[in-house]
Amino acid sequence: MLVYLRVFKESFSFALNALRTNKLRTFLSLLGVTVGIFSIIAVLAAVDSLDRKIKENLSGLDKNTMYLTKYSFGPTEVPRWKRDNFPQTNYDDYEFVRRNVPDIEESAYVIFGGSETIRYQAETVTNVNVTPISHGIYIIDDLKIEKGRFYSELESDTGAPVVVIGAELAESLFDNLNPVGKVVRIYGRKLTVIGVLKKYGSGLGDSPDGKAFVPANFVRQFRNGGVDGLPGAVVIKPKAGVDIAGFESVLKQKFRAYRGLKADEDDDFFVNKLSGLVSFIDAIISTLNLVGWVISGFSLLVGGFGIANIMFVSVKERTNLIGIQKSLGAKNRFILFQFLFEATILAVVGGLVGLLFVWIIAMIMNGFVEDFKFVLSFSNMFLGFVLSSVIGLISGVIPAISASKLDPVEAIRTGM
Repeated sequence: MLVYLRVFKESFSFALNALRTNKLRTFLSLLGVTVGIFSIIAVLAAVDSLDRKIKENLSGLDKNTMYLTKYSFGPTEVPRWKRDNFPQTNYDDYEFVRRNVPDIEESAYVIFGGSETIRYQAETVTNVNVTPISHGIYIIDDLKIEKGRFYSELESDTGAPVVVIGAELAESLFDNLNPVGKVVRIYGRKLTVIGVLKKYGSGLGDSPDGKAFVPANFVRQFRNGGVDGLPGAVVIKPKAGVDIAGFESVLKQKFRAYRGLKADEDDDFFVNKLSGLVSFIDAIISTLNLVGWVISGFSLLVGGFGIANIMFVSVKERTNLIGIQKSLGAKNRFILFQFLFEATILAVVGGLVGLLFVWIIAMIMNGFVEDFKFVLSFSNMFLGFVLSSVIGLISGVIPAISASKLDPVEAIRTGM
């Protein structure tokens, strides 16, 4: 055992001396591995951080929440021409569902509105996502109020001229003033701000921070029932513990009967579940990871070839020295470990430098980007270390074996 430890120690010392002797060559070899490890770990860390942020934003939502509408939220086999002929989901559909479908904890009717302009005195904010939606969304989306309150079910049903706004919108319109009780103009009409949501931060691209929520029935009073070509949906949250497959089956059956669809006719609506959306997001994240591996893998391949090339050059340059070492009694394993250590040290140090660069960039990004946290996890750091070690071993094994099998006499003669 002590003999092997001594061989390891001496081989390691020879490898370090060889690297120190050829500083420029060592630096160029490090650079290839550094770029490869940096590329892979940076991509993986960015995708992991994005995935974590999205999951945080969806954590307060019930994954069994369903959207009954004419549109599919994911890929579908229903042809486009048929989907275009589906009827819009309207308020009457919502009334039917909430009164006739059992095991519903909460439901809401939403009109997917466009961008509107909101004015308060001299302040104007354009391109605001104003969402006309009934009171139930407060429970379904688990909205958190920072100031004031959300509109009541009575205000929702009667179409009261009230509005609840997001944190960023409140800051843009009112600065340091308390928005609650202030009167703003939306759709050219006066509405009273009764609540401000807590700040959520950006995530999936649909943060409530810049939104405004108004009762759907308020908009239906002056916009042709609230449609005017804008799509609507019935949002449904089933009761806890309900069999989701059975609930969806009953929902479709009752809604088909309400629409007057015959047994041989296809559905003219879609039931989209948030759980399906989460699975779709997971598939996108997996694809991003795969693409990152493929692209960054080329950088690692180049780095590995660079180390292998350098090691072959080192073997060629030190052929005479190898012959002398073997003539003085150095075993094949000593020569083998010497070159393997050299290749592994190059790769590991290059990988550590790449990880350091990723960490520095993560710190810089976290300092400048407020709502998005770039996280370099321990698993990704460990993966980078292992990858760099494996690259060093693979890149150095063939040169090391070729060096260990050199005949001492021929090696000395070749060197001379």
